[in-house]
Amino acid sequence: MLTNLSIRNVVLIEALDLDFGSGLGVLTGETGAGKSILLDSLGLALGARADSGLVRTGEAQASVTATFEAPRTDHRATDLLADNGIDLEPGEPLIIRRTVKADGGSRAFVNDQACSAALLRDLGSALVEIHGQHDDRGLLNPRGHRALLDAYGRCDTGAVAHAYHAWRAAADRLAESRAAVESAARDRDYLTHAVEELTRFGPEPGEEATLAEERATMQKGARLSDDLSAVTECFTGSDGGLAQLRQAARRLDRIVSEYEPLAEVLAALDRAVIEASEAEDRLNEAAEALSFDPARLDAIETRLFDLRGLARKHQVQPDDLAALRDEMAAKLAAIEGGEEHLAALETEVKGRAAAYRTAAQALSAERQMAAGKLDAAVAAELAPLKLDAARFRTVVAPQEEGQWGAHGMDRVEFEISTNPGAPFAPLVKIASGGELSRFILALKVALAERGGADTLIFDEIDRGVGGAVASAIGERLSRLSQTNQILVVTHSPQVAARGAGHMLIAKSSDGTVTRTGVHALSDGERREEIARMLSGAEITAEARAQAERLLEKL
Repeated sequence: MLTNLSIRNVVLIEALDLDFGSGLGVLTGETGAGKSILLDSLGLALGARADSGLVRTGEAQASVTATFEAPRTDHRATDLLADNGIDLEPGEPLIIRRTVKADGGSRAFVNDQACSAALLRDLGSALVEIHGQHDDRGLLNPRGHRALLDAYGRCDTGAVAHAYHAWRAAADRLAESRAAVESAARDRDYLTHAVEELTRFGPEPGEEATLAEERATMQKGARLSDDLSAVTECFTGSDGGLAQLRQAARRLDRIVSEYEPLAEVLAALDRAVIEASEAEDRLNEAAEALSFDPARLDAIETRLFDLRGLARKHQVQPDDLAALRDEMAAKLAAIEGGEEHLAALETEVKGRAAAYRTAAQALSAERQMAAGKLDAAVAAELAPLKLDAARFRTVVAPQEEGQWGAHGMDRVEFEISTNPGAPFAPLVKIASGGELSRFILALKVALAERGGADTLIFDEIDRGVGGAVASAIGERLSRLSQTNQILVVTHSPQVAARGAGHMLIAKSSDGTVTRTGVHALSDGERREEIARMLSGAEITAEARAQAERLLEKL
């Protein structure tokens, strides 16, 4: 519910703070007093186009702040705030502020957090409905008729939405799998050849490093082979150094007992023999490790060359060739089993589509029943509003399959025929301004307590009617205000008398500056205003008496 509207420097409004209550609030005033400025200001706060022409002459900017009661947790406005990352504490009022500069440009805020004008428009449509002579939103927009009918009939749309999303998800999986199989099938020959080639070659992860290391070792052995042979010859054979050392040690051992100082010499020779033996062992090990086999080296280099060539061919690292072979083999297997997999997916899609059609057809039946009830409810409201010759119907028609969605298979639109025998057509194309406003009122009364915005604003809905019709309009507005906050700009005393609160919009001038102001009327002031509406410029005693009777009836 709208609780406060603060306006600063908008056209003729210098500074204005309005408090609103629940129920039916009426705004009256003479023609040209500035009622449209008030509605334009509220529209600006609710996301309407920011026009620099709204800025009061001589001022740098205009601003409008609209304050609403904290929306319910299940309200669409709460979801919009959450989706846009705007936090609202439980019980905290919702404050929307919009500024527009005289040189162009505007800014928008929700609870002091900057936001887009698009978010304001979405919030505005969730919080307030404004219906006027030329309104092209709300009930006149066929795009919203389906949701209104579903809310009125309490139609269960959840099962259809779930079935639709399941169907589309299965269809997407089928399309992806079919595209993958078709793409793989085009490469069947290439994949077959590549897998066979890689399988024959048998690459292994880490093989490149192993081959490169072995090749380097053998190449080093080839370079050192002559030197190693020469060194080995110094050790081996009967004339080798090690044999000479051993022979010397044996001879010395035979004579050491005869001359004691030779014991140290023998010990040194024994150590030399041991060290030389160890050196010979290490030399043999090195020779074995560095053994040069030309055939083996050639085989290693051929394998390494082919391994790297395959890697370049497939644009991967040598160590990735084994994984690539497995991947290609999997694609080939997918081709082989692809048709069977696609058949299973096609069966699933058909099943999902059938489930969706069943749920959507059940929803269509619910909508047809709800449409009949809504048509009867609206028809009951037309005669008292002097629309007894008009007929209203809710069209629930099937759509082409390409237009099916989570909402079902139906197109829903409200249509009217204003005269007997006249064809049905959309509201906005047939009804005149006065008729259109009364049709909207009849619809809103029929749709009461079935969702929609909590605050409804009717701009001169009673234009061109009077007497019993105006009284009927007032009675229905009053009835509607039991479930919604209603604000109505009116020229009808019968409607004004129904208000729970009454504000007078007036224009004043000090000779140089003209201002528009709004004044909440007391009971006595209210009687005088209704008398003015009844009699015109000169308020007569009869007009006051009639105003008193109108107020007493209520």
